[in-house]
Amino acid sequence: MVYNKEDWISQRAYAIWEAEGRPCGREAENWQQAAAEFEQLQMTKASIDGTDLIEMLRATGRLMRVSENDQARIIQERATIAKR
Repeated sequence: MVYNKEDWISQRAYAIWEAEGRPCGREAENWQQAAAEFEQLQMTKASIDGTDLIEMLRATGRLMRVSENDQARIIQERATIAKR
C-alpha cells in the first residue's frame, strides 16, 4: 500500500506512541521522530531497477564493471516498467 507523506508520518507517530505505552503530552516529539524517520527513508530509497545505485557506484569509482548482459537486462526491465 502506498501512503503519502502525512499519512505515513501520522501512522508512524501513532505506532511510536503505542510502543511507548501511550503517554500523554508527547504528540509533538512523536511526530518529529516520525518525520525524521520518513526523511531518512526518503534519502535511502532506491529506484525499482537499481540504476541509481549503479550510477552512485560508478560516480564514486566503486563499480567494477557492467556487463553487456546486465545492460541489456536493465534496458528490458525499464521497457517492461514503462509499459505498466
